[in-house]
Amino acid sequence: MSATEDVQKYYGETLSSNQDLKTSACCPADALPAYLKPIVSRVHPEVREKFYGCGSPLPPHLAGQSVLDLGCGTGRDCYVLSRLVGETGHVTGVDMTKEQLEIANKHVDYHRELWGYQASNVTFQHGYIEDLAAIGIADNSLDIVISNCVINLSEDKTRVFTEIFRVLKPGGELYFSDIFSRQRIPAELTQDPVLRGECLGGAMYLEDFRRALSKMGIHDYRVLASSPLTVEDPTLARLVANIDFLSLTIRVFKLPLEDRCEDYGQVAWYLGGIDECPNEFMLDDHHRFVRNKPMLICSNTARMLGQSRYAPFFRIDGDESHHFGLFDCSGPDCRSPERESQPGCC
Repeated sequence: MSATEDVQKYYGETLSSNQDLKTSACCPADALPAYLKPIVSRVHPEVREKFYGCGSPLPPHLAGQSVLDLGCGTGRDCYVLSRLVGETGHVTGVDMTKEQLEIANKHVDYHRELWGYQASNVTFQHGYIEDLAAIGIADNSLDIVISNCVINLSEDKTRVFTEIFRVLKPGGELYFSDIFSRQRIPAELTQDPVLRGECLGGAMYLEDFRRALSKMGIHDYRVLASSPLTVEDPTLARLVANIDFLSLTIRVFKLPLEDRCEDYGQVAWYLGGIDECPNEFMLDDHHRFVRNKPMLICSNTARMLGQSRYAPFFRIDGDESHHFGLFDCSGPDCRSPERESQPGCC
């Protein structure tokens, strides 16, 4: 049996609900942003109890957007996204496990009525995240791609990322949560069906992830949240005793970015206007933009803010005509013009 077939069996037959998981990979409810909790609580109970995610990869400002959920399972995130994108947006969920999709499709009308829509804005597709062309997803056709603890399950992650950046529009956003490791997983452990099903056997070594993106011309990504993953099962804990696992939420933009943070003296203001972020916008875990407060930024950050769907909500002063060297990334917080001595970070 192939690793893909092992994963299909694990999620289609072995697990009855998220209570059967042997690790802390599944995202606890209190990790959800406050504005999402009431939406998630209204999703059908059968969909929620078979949710196997490891984070909350749902970015802000989604109204009217086209979103793809890779490895959607029973559709929890798709149905939350359905509410967030509204009737003018659309959500596509793709999964390779038919048992999961049967549950997702069973509740399409339930959620259409729940959100008060005349027609459902959610479509579920049976397919593989390594081959989105096979299910008809065109080049440069999507605003956002999300994934919740699924890419680690793929045997060909490079192909997954290649497909993601093929289907995203220029300036589009990949926003995903997954399991990573600080060490490479030994080959024999990557083939263990339980370790793979628990999202450990296929966890990407962080440096290999960085290198894979760099080869595709994606030189900068941002971490929004990070937490250690604990293995509760004693048998599995012994197998992975010398490996450190992390649950990360990451955003990546389809933009031409440099491989280092460069300083052009640019300054950004968050102007407000994003409903979920009335007073501050978090680009990542160390770029907190307080409304109407200027902040010095590197050129990559300027491009992320100014060449994505977030552009209307930011004022960016300066261009890339005068270079001042590497942007100072030696400290925990980014600089603001009124605190020149405080080092920046990006």
